[in-house]
Amino acid sequence: MDFELIGEVRDIQPIAIGGSVRELARLRRRYGRGRWRKLKGIARVRLMDGTIRTAEVHWYEAHGIGRKELKIKFPLLD
Repeated sequence: MDFELIGEVRDIQPIAIGGSVRELARLRRRYGRGRWRKLKGIARVRLMDGTIRTAEVHWYEAHGIGRKELKIKFPLLD
């Protein structure tokens, strides 16, 4: 992860749940079984160069496992 979350993620929406997650087999091999979901939301992030931006972030999560593989999809205008 090349950034740090600052504060909470807001406006969280599911993208895919369970069998609809394209990377389901890989996620289960790497992190274990669970009800995997792909989610998106808006968050403030601190980039590696120290700048702070608002961005749309995507990640996978499962109950008991937590958030995994956060990535910035779209930096938003501040």
